[in-house]
Amino acid sequence: MNKALKVSKSINISGSRDAVWNVLTTPEKIKMFLYGTETITSWAVGSSIIFKGNYEGHVYKDKGVILEHIPKEILSYSYWSGFSGLMDSPENYAKVTYILESISVTQTKFTWCQEGFANENSQQHSEQNLPQLLESIKTIAENTEV
Repeated sequence: MNKALKVSKSINISGSRDAVWNVLTTPEKIKMFLYGTETITSWAVGSSIIFKGNYEGHVYKDKGVILEHIPKEILSYSYWSGFSGLMDSPENYAKVTYILESISVTQTKFTWCQEGFANENSQQHSEQNLPQLLESIKTIAENTEV
């Protein structure tokens, strides 16, 4: 993985950090914005995280480890995807980080960061798709009761 290849985007959401956090850490809601992906984890630091599903006829099981978890503030995990074409070894894991910041009681800034892409094409693919992903998270959070 090339640690220099990064993508980071933010979006302002009309909702509390509780509401946004709920969307990011509830498997049923993750499935809504992550293309039907099933997420399996305890969210405890050091525990595994598994993302599995079927994308355009390809069954996948991506994985990682929870690196940091401060509820309603920051969540990061290592991440390896079979779609990367790279072997499942430590040097081929990316790092994904979610950061939540209060703008006001009812407004949250959510930032998604990913670093360590297999190549520039993978980085560009994420760069292009991230705005739609963030909009989906925003829509779910703004229409969800906590």
